[in-house]
Amino acid sequence: MQPGGKGERASCTVANRNASTVPNSSDPTDTKPYGPTKAAALQYDREKSSAPRLTARGRGLVAEKIIAMAEENNIPLYRDRDLIEILDKTEIDTEIPLEVYAVVAEIFAFIYQANKAKKEAL
Repeated sequence: MQPGGKGERASCTVANRNASTVPNSSDPTDTKPYGPTKAAALQYDREKSSAPRLTARGRGLVAEKIIAMAEENNIPLYRDRDLIEILDKTEIDTEIPLEVYAVVAEIFAFIYQANKAKKEAL
């Protein structure tokens, strides 16, 4: 099955964490703290939508809950300060903004490839 093929779904969480020592995914050399913790959950279901949708977003404790739920459910966590700032201004349950489509498409392509590799390893 091709990544993004019919019937495939994927989810990811985009986040930043205040005082995080984990590098920013878009710039691995950038490890400095950055404002309050923010998180956004994205989901893509090719059968239901033409683009990934923002399914949740939050700051502070809400962001920490989003991150914890993602970790509990083995949903990939991607750290990108610029992307989270844009998603923080996006309405929940809407398609992602056009200006971030290319970045999010790369994230989901990576997720599809990782899921495919896991399936083949089983």
